[in-house]
Amino acid sequence: MKLHTLKPAAGAVQTRKRIGRGPGSGLGGTSTRGHKGAKARSGYSKKIGFEGGQMPLQRRLPKFGFKNINRVEYKAINLSTLQELAAAKNLEKIGVEELIAAGFISSRQLVKILGNGELTTKLDVTAHAFSKTAEAAITALGGTVTKL
Repeated sequence: MKLHTLKPAAGAVQTRKRIGRGPGSGLGGTSTRGHKGAKARSGYSKKIGFEGGQMPLQRRLPKFGFKNINRVEYKAINLSTLQELAAAKNLEKIGVEELIAAGFISSRQLVKILGNGELTTKLDVTAHAFSKTAEAAITALGGTVTKL
């Protein structure tokens, strides 16, 4: 085997069908477009989703739902996560900056503290929103809750 003898596998390369090149080619005349009608003309393109007159799928299915333009999306952080962070870094105050530094949120995200898990140390927590159970758990241990 030499470089000048290399060839693609048999049947891997096929020649392009050259239509509209006269009757001798066998693909002249109507050039595989059939006889007359819109599809035989140049410039024809069917509508997106057209199913030959049958009711198209996007019209058969019902419309549903909506996007609330006033929705505020929060990144949820549980009390168990705050407890782990406080224990690992030996913190008494946890705010948005500490959560960003720990990699829990990005600088553009808003934070909501949720009440899942147990809190065993007194913490001063600063966040954008708190659930009632989280707020109760933090204040029960003598900590403070500050909303941004």
